[in-house]
Parts: sequence; structure tokens; C-alpha cells
Amino acid sequence: MKTEHLIEIEAAKKAAIEVLLHNSHGPFHGLPRTAGWGYPEPYTRDLMFSILGIAVTENQKLLGSIRKVLETLAKNQTPRGHIPSLVHDKEDRGSSDTTPLFLLGVGIFRKKTGETDFLQPAVLKALSWMEHQSPSDRYLIAQQPTSDWRDEQWVTGYGLFVNTLVYSYLQILGFHENADKIRQEMGRFTITGGTIHHHVHEGLAVRHKPYYAFWSYKIHSSERFDLLGNSLAILSGIASKSRAEDIISWIEDECTEMKKRDELVGDLPPNFFPFIKAQDPDWHPRYAEFNRPGDYHNGGIWPFICGVYIAALVAAKKYTLAGEKLVALTCCIKSSATGNVEFGFNEWIKAQDGKPMGQDWQTWSAALYLYAAKCVEEKHTPFFDEIRKPENHEK
Repeated sequence: MKTEHLIEIEAAKKAAIEVLLHNSHGPFHGLPRTAGWGYPEPYTRDLMFSILGIAVTENQKLLGSIRKVLETLAKNQTPRGHIPSLVHDKEDRGSSDTTPLFLLGVGIFRKKTGETDFLQPAVLKALSWMEHQSPSDRYLIAQQPTSDWRDEQWVTGYGLFVNTLVYSYLQILGFHENADKIRQEMGRFTITGGTIHHHVHEGLAVRHKPYYAFWSYKIHSSERFDLLGNSLAILSGIASKSRAEDIISWIEDECTEMKKRDELVGDLPPNFFPFIKAQDPDWHPRYAEFNRPGDYHNGGIWPFICGVYIAALVAAKKYTLAGEKLVALTCCIKSSATGNVEFGFNEWIKAQDGKPMGQDWQTWSAALYLYAAKCVEEKHTPFFDEIRKPENHEK
């Protein structure tokens, strides 16, 4: 990596710490902010993802803020074990990803601190909640539309992203046999023939393509590409080494083609593609205002997801490509909506022109940048290396 790139990365890491420290104490019970100015609320999913970056900083103030978040979530957990969408508001419920993210976050925090029984009563309740989220009473868990981080996009039934979280928390908490059952079910093909037969269960594999489907339920499925879900599948070891390599090659080839069609600028992949367009059957009228092609959840470039993709590249031993993507991400996070900061760490970027469209100083954008940088520098993926251990699942 060129010297000037290393200098920029170091400056970006320093700025990311500044963002996280700034956001570590907000107006709601002193809990962290989701963004520097636009989102003062402590959103559970954002803060759970930020644990990855915070855990590799060794910053005690930041670790203390995450401890407070986890402990507050445990206090606001529902009697049945569900984790709220806002850390401080026990009545803000209904998210499909907050409970699995909490379990993964506690697992990471335990590894970091050595507190092996940290929040054990809350963990047991959350595990019980998750066991009841499978309509088939098996291992893959299902969700309602717009209930995960994509609050403007439909995921129906067995979503890839949420199930990669389930697999990951089961592994990090030591439930290796149940995790392997998730992995086996994900490896089944999605049902695309219009008929579902007795004793045939859905999966998330896609025929003739290397990646995992966006979601699947009974005779319905979406084979559009979810970057976050597939990156987590690689990072956690759900995808075999050969599948991981094929997924990465497919991503890079598709991004090259998108550039030729003027659908993408820069060297970072969109969070989702091909984009859903108005003439497509999975288009919803609300998308015209909130989720246009190349925007937001419908193909925007999200720095926090790009950080997870970089970590997945390291997991697949694509070290040179991971370094190149980190340089591209460093350039991306300089963009800001306000123009008043050197590093914007913006929420999301429009795919077609690279314009920052969300809130600056986003907590998870800063945190996942730090995690990605650590992965590239040390050529390993903290916490996920252990999840991918061969003895934890079948090859």
C-alpha cells in the first residue's frame, strides 16, 4: 500500500475515534447517539454493530459506553425476551434483527472482557425468544417486511441477513450444533418452481449463482443480491472457501458492469443490486419517494456495510483486494453532507454519483471503518476468526 494511503488511513482512524467519542454520550439517559447531529437517539442495531469497531480500539471510555448500552437493553428486554429497537424505550418493539444483534454483541463483549457470564439471564431469555421465531419450528428464523435494518424495503420470511446473525451468535456463544443446522438449511436451494412438496424445506442457496438469496419463503423468494448478508455469510464461515471466492468474483464483475451502465461510480459495491425499478414486480409505491434505484436500501453505498465486506475479503484471504477497498472506503468517508468536516462518515452514498445522502458522523460508519482497518492491517478478523474455526462446523 502506498505511503500516502497509509497516512490517509491513519488520519481516518483518528477521525473515527473522534466521532465515536463525540457520539458516546447523547441526550437520552446518557446513552450513545446514532449520529453526530441528525440522530440523537440510541438505535439498538446501529450500536450493536458498532461493538465490532469499538472492541478493537482498546478505548476504555468507548467500551464503558457499550457496556451501558448492553446493560440498558437487558433491563428493557420484554418478558418473553425480545430486545427493543431503541435502547432506552422498552415499548419500541417489532424489529427482527435487534435480538440477534444483542446476542452477537454480548458474545463479542464477553470475548473482549473475559466476563463469560455477562448478562446471562438476558441472554437466556433472548435465546428463548429466537427459538420461537421459526414458523416451521426448525432452525431458520422468519421476519416481517421492513422489520430489519431495511425499514424501507421488504424482506419476507427467511431473510439472509438475520439468519447470518443467528448463525454467528450461536457460534460465538458456543451452540455449535444448532449453528450447523442453520448452515445446512441455508444451503438448500430456494423454491422457484411454484410448487412446494411435503417435507421439502426452503433454503437460501440460488441455482446457477454463487451467492445466497435475499430471502425465501414457501414458493416465494428474491434472488437479488444482499451485500451485507453475503458478506456476513463469508465472514462467519457459512460460505465455504470456494463459495466465498466465487461470491467475491461475482460482486466485482457485477460492479464493473454497473459502472459501464452508469449505475455506479467509485470502487465500492452498493448494498443491494440489481436495483428494484418501478416496472419490477417487487416495486412498492412508497419506494418512489424513499427508496429509489441507487438510493438508500435500494442500492445505496453504505460505509458500514463496505466495512463488513472488507472484513469478508480478509476472511477469504483476499488481502490485496481488501487493501484496495479500504483505500476506496477511506476516500468515501471523507465525503460529507454538510461540507464542514474533514471526514463525514456519512450514512449512505448515492450509487450513481457518489453524493452523500444521509447523516454525517454516523456511529456505525465510523466503527466499522475501524474494524475494517484492523482486519486489513493484521490480516485477520477479530471475533469472527473464532466463529470460523473448522471444529465449529462441517466443511
